[in-house]
Amino acid sequence: MPLVERFLQFTHRYRFLTHLTYWSGAYMLSLSENYSDKDQTYGFQGEMVNTAFFLGYATITAYFLAYFVLPRVFTGKQYLKTFFSSIVMLYIIMVVSRIVTIYIEEPLIRPRPFEQESIPEILTDVHFLFLHYFLHAFSYASVFIFIKLLKDQYLINKKALDLEKQKADMELMALKAQLNPHFLFNTLNNIYSLSIMQSPQTSPSIARLSAILDTLLYRSGDMFVPVSQEIALLQNYIELEKLRYDERLIISFEYQVQRDVVIAPLILLSLAENAFKHGAGEDTGSPEIQMKLTQFQDKFTFEISNTFKIKVDQQLGIGLENIRKQLQLLYPETHTFETTVAQRVFTAKLELCLNQQ
Repeated sequence: MPLVERFLQFTHRYRFLTHLTYWSGAYMLSLSENYSDKDQTYGFQGEMVNTAFFLGYATITAYFLAYFVLPRVFTGKQYLKTFFSSIVMLYIIMVVSRIVTIYIEEPLIRPRPFEQESIPEILTDVHFLFLHYFLHAFSYASVFIFIKLLKDQYLINKKALDLEKQKADMELMALKAQLNPHFLFNTLNNIYSLSIMQSPQTSPSIARLSAILDTLLYRSGDMFVPVSQEIALLQNYIELEKLRYDERLIISFEYQVQRDVVIAPLILLSLAENAFKHGAGEDTGSPEIQMKLTQFQDKFTFEISNTFKIKVDQQLGIGLENIRKQLQLLYPETHTFETTVAQRVFTAKLELCLNQQ
């Protein structure tokens, strides 16, 4: 867990302790600054009392700005009402702070006799209140507000990222739910055809389907899986389809892998399924399918070509659209996926940059 996460969890769990620590540190800093001044009229104990009263004003100002003013400003509602009510409340805070200073604090630390301002004088001396109370208190309150803004912004960004990830996970689950039944339907039809013909290849077909189902149900739940698993899945699928087409289908699958990297599951199978469905499945002649998979360093490439007899517009069905969506979710800026048509050959080429995996 990142250090920022741990700190935020600690501050949330021990909020009172965190706030107390902040204002205690502010108190010690202010006390050291005040007592180091040349004018030490009140002595050390007097400065302790004076600093405590001042931090009280600063604390009230900070919490009023942070928890009352800023939330209303960010919501974007009733700006004028918020502005005028804030001015009135800050004025009241400063007046009360001055009255407390004159009639409570100073009698505790100043030697008598001394003159005291009257209430009307305090109420009308707005310039003094602003310079000596608001600005002074805001100097400490601003740090508190800045820290709170950083924390709130981090939590907002984190929540947005979590929601985006949840949305992506749900979309991926929906895409896989569309892909798997489509593939299973086609494969079961193939096996059914073999069983009707009482073909000796029925049992091997069931064994290969069992291996495919094992991969789909138990080994493809992770976001990324080893490429060796996807190669084995493709080989089982190809052999199963070859049983259906016999010698009529010309197919080749070449692969060269430098290391067993991890990739998103089922994308290669979806491309192969699309090639069989729109190529061999609709070509009554001698369909051809060629697959080539290479992985070198951080570059992964999968290219698949199939001949076709019908209009190319039908190549762009739900299968390819799902693949594009899945790639956009998993590899938003690290993939290229291109489809081309030339001389009755449809080609899909996928390139992945795996340096961030």
